[in-house]
Amino acid sequence: MNERYDAIIIGAGVIGNAVSFELVKRGYKTLNIDANPVSGYGSTSASCAIIRVHYSTFDGCALAYESYHYWKNWKSYLDFEDESGLAKFIECGCMIYQTEQNDHLKKVIERAKELNIPHELWDPKKIREMLRIADTDQFGPVKSVDDKDFGNSSGLSLKGSVFFPTAGYVNDPQLSAHNLQRAGEAKGANFLFGKKVIDIIKENGRAAGVVLEDGEKIFSKTIVNVAGPHSMKINQMADVEKDMNIKTRALKVEVCHVPSPAGYNYENEGFVISDSDIGCYSRPEIGNNVLIGSEDPECDERIYVDPDNWDTNFSEQWKAQVLRQAQRYPDLPVTSESKGVVALYDVADDWIPIYDKSSLPGFYMAIGSSGNQYKNAPLAGIIMAELISSCENGVNHDSNPIKLYLKYIDREIDLGFYSRNRKINKESSMSVLG
Repeated sequence: MNERYDAIIIGAGVIGNAVSFELVKRGYKTLNIDANPVSGYGSTSASCAIIRVHYSTFDGCALAYESYHYWKNWKSYLDFEDESGLAKFIECGCMIYQTEQNDHLKKVIERAKELNIPHELWDPKKIREMLRIADTDQFGPVKSVDDKDFGNSSGLSLKGSVFFPTAGYVNDPQLSAHNLQRAGEAKGANFLFGKKVIDIIKENGRAAGVVLEDGEKIFSKTIVNVAGPHSMKINQMADVEKDMNIKTRALKVEVCHVPSPAGYNYENEGFVISDSDIGCYSRPEIGNNVLIGSEDPECDERIYVDPDNWDTNFSEQWKAQVLRQAQRYPDLPVTSESKGVVALYDVADDWIPIYDKSSLPGFYMAIGSSGNQYKNAPLAGIIMAELISSCENGVNHDSNPIKLYLKYIDREIDLGFYSRNRKINKESSMSVLG
C-alpha cells in the first residue's frame, strides 16, 4: 500500500474522530486506524457520556462549558446528516451534593461564578422536592460494604447541593463517534478498521508512519496517539513514555444498571448526580433504569490491567456500587443479576488528560481521557488541530504554551495545562464522572 497521509490518527473513538474532523477542515489528508471493527467500539461505547460543566479547576471548567455548546448545537457543528441519525444530548441537568469530601463545592461554585455558568443552590428540602426518592442523610466517609458501620447514617443531614441546568448526557455515545466519522469523511477523512498498529516508524529523528500487524507500512509525518486504554503501549512503541512526567494506564471500570425504585420514572424525572458522600455518580438510563458508577473512593481497589489481557467479568465491585447507591435511594431494587458495563478507561496519573506533543517530533498525544473527557470531545479535536498545526509550523509548545480562544464563552485557556510534563494538579478531584 505504502500510502502517505498528512496525519495518521491511531484510534477511532469519539476523540480520535473529532481530531480527524478538525484536521481535515484545515486541509490535512487524514487516516484513522483502529483495531476495532467500527468507530466508537472501545471506551467510547462504554462511556456514560455525561456532559457536565462543573470543575474545581478554571481550565477544566472553561473547557467543559465551552464543549456544552457544541453538544447543544451538535447538528450545526457536524454540518452533515448521518444516515444512522444523530446522537441526542439529553439536557436533564446535573446535581452535585455538597460534602466534606468536596469541601462543600467552594471551588466549583467559585468557578461557576467566574465563568457565568448557570447554577442553583438547593437545600435538603429542595433536593427532596426535586428527587423524592432521595434520603439526604449523611453516610460518609465512604466505607467498604464489609465495614461494620456501612449503611449507617451519621444522624446529620447533608448541607445541600449545587444544580447545573446546562448538563446531562448523550443517549448513544457510539453513534456520536459515527457522526464524527461521517462528517469527517464528507470532508475527505479516511478510516481503516480491524487493523492493529504494532510499531511506529521513525526517520531522521521524527515520526514517519506506522507498521500494522500484517506488516503493511503507512507513512505520515504526523502521528496522533488517541488509542484509549492502549495509549501507553503506543507511547512505548514510539519510545516517548520515559520522557513524560505524567503517564497513563488502563483501568478496569464497572458501571451498574438497576431498575428505578417502584413508582418513580427515573428516566424522565431523574438527572445526572455526583455524590461523594456515598462515592457514586448516577444518571438516568433507558428502560427506566438507574446507571451507577464509582467515584473511586480510597476504600476501593483500583485495578490497572494489561489492555490485551484482562478479566472482563463483573466483580464484587458491582454489588458495592449498588449498595452504596441504595443508601441514598432506600427503595432501590438490589437485584442478584449484574447488569451494566465492564470496560477499560485510559487514565492519567492525576485524572486530567494529556493533549500534547511528545519528545519525538511529529508524534502527538490525546490520551488519559477516559471517563472524564467524552464531554470535551469536540474541543479535544480543536485543541489537537491547533497544537499540531502550530508545532509543525515551528512553535515550541513546551517553552511557549499555545493559547486557545473559546468562542462561545469568550475566554482563553492555556493548553500547557494538559502538558505531559506538568506536575500533579492538586486541584484535581482525582475522581471521575464516567
